[in-house]
Amino acid sequence: MRGAPVVALALALAACGGEARPVADVSRAQAAAVPESLVLRTPAGVEVWTASGRDARDSAGTPCRERLLEIRRDGRRIPVPLLYTGEQPVLLDDSTVRAHVWRDCRPRAAYRVNLRTGQPVPDTGRR
Repeated sequence: MRGAPVVALALALAACGGEARPVADVSRAQAAAVPESLVLRTPAGVEVWTASGRDARDSAGTPCRERLLEIRRDGRRIPVPLLYTGEQPVLLDDSTVRAHVWRDCRPRAAYRVNLRTGQPVPDTGRR
């Protein structure tokens, strides 16, 4: 009879109603609600957009939104992997922008992002 309380508890929890959704689904839905924004267009017509993002807070608890970058060129969308930022990237030349990765609502390391591939590399200050 030890199993009866466990079964009763399971049935009671199941009766609470509501559909359980994985946390990842909720995060995707929240990210989809944030509009994309054009933040930079090169003279050649390559566009850099902010896409989905994440909510963050600084050390004082002030909230901000850190956004991912996406490059749009030749009808393609090229996501910039794992580079969340809170500021507009800077055009360095026809194939590169500089963007700071943000964490806790503050700019951290600078990266150079290739506008053809979307790949970020640490900006060492050298050309």
